Amino acid sequence: MQIPVKKIVVITGASRGIGAAIALRLATPAYNLVLAARDQSKLQNVVMQVLAAGGTAECLPCVMRDPAQITAMSAAVLARHRRCDVLINNAGLGRFNGPLHTLEPDEWDRTMETNLRAPYLLVRAFAPAMIAAGGGHILSISSLAGRNPVPNAAAYAASKWGLNGLMYSLAEELRQYKIRVSLIAPGSTLTEFGDGMSAKKSALGALAPGDVAHIVEMLLTQADASFISEVLIRPTLKA
Repeated sequence: MQIPVKKIVVITGASRGIGAAIALRLATPAYNLVLAARDQSKLQNVVMQVLAAGGTAECLPCVMRDPAQITAMSAAVLARHRRCDVLINNAGLGRFNGPLHTLEPDEWDRTMETNLRAPYLLVRAFAPAMIAAGGGHILSISSLAGRNPVPNAAAYAASKWGLNGLMYSLAEELRQYKIRVSLIAPGSTLTEFGDGMSAKKSALGALAPGDVAHIVEMLLTQADASFISEVLIRPTLKA
C-alpha cells in the first residue's frame, strides 16, 4: 500500500494566537508544518506541542517585514522539501490607538509591510513551485476590518482591504494552474492582537483562535472540483 505524502504547509505568524491554533489543528499525519514567526523560542514551543499531538513540524524564524528574511526562509523550505503545498498568510500587525492624522509614517509602514507586502513576497516565492507541482492552496487570514470602516485603525483596515483585493485577483490568476486561493475574515478574536483589546471580551462576544483554525482545516479538505474563496466569521454576540 502506498503511503500518502505529507503536504508541506507553511504558516506565518505561527508562534501564538491564530497561527499557533492553526498549527495545532493541523497536527495530524497528513501535514508537515513549517512554522515561521519572529520569536524562535515561542515557535519551538508550538513545534513541541505539535509533535506531542502526533504531528510533524519544524520552525524557521523570520521577520515578515524583512524581504531578505522572507527570501531566505522560502528558499530554505524549497531546498529542504522541494515544494510548498499550502501557504497560510497569517502574520499580522494592528494598532487601534488613534485617528489616521495622528499616525506616524513608520507605523503605517510597519503595518503595510507586515500585512500586505509580506503576503505578496511569500506568494512570489512559493507560487512558482505550486505551478510546477500542478496545484496548491494559498490561504490568507484577513479581517472583517477589510470590509467595514474601523475608526482609529485606518491603516490596519486599509491593509486588510488591500489584502482582500490582492487575493481576489490572485485567485483568478492562479486557478488555471489548479491553485486555490482562499480568504478567511474573522471578527474580534480572543488573542493579544491589537493591544489585547479582543482578549478582554466575553467568550461569546469574540471568536476563539480555534474557531479560525477549524475553518482552515475545513478549507484544506475540500474536494478537488471546487474551493471556497472567502469565509466571514462573526462572534455569536455582537459586542
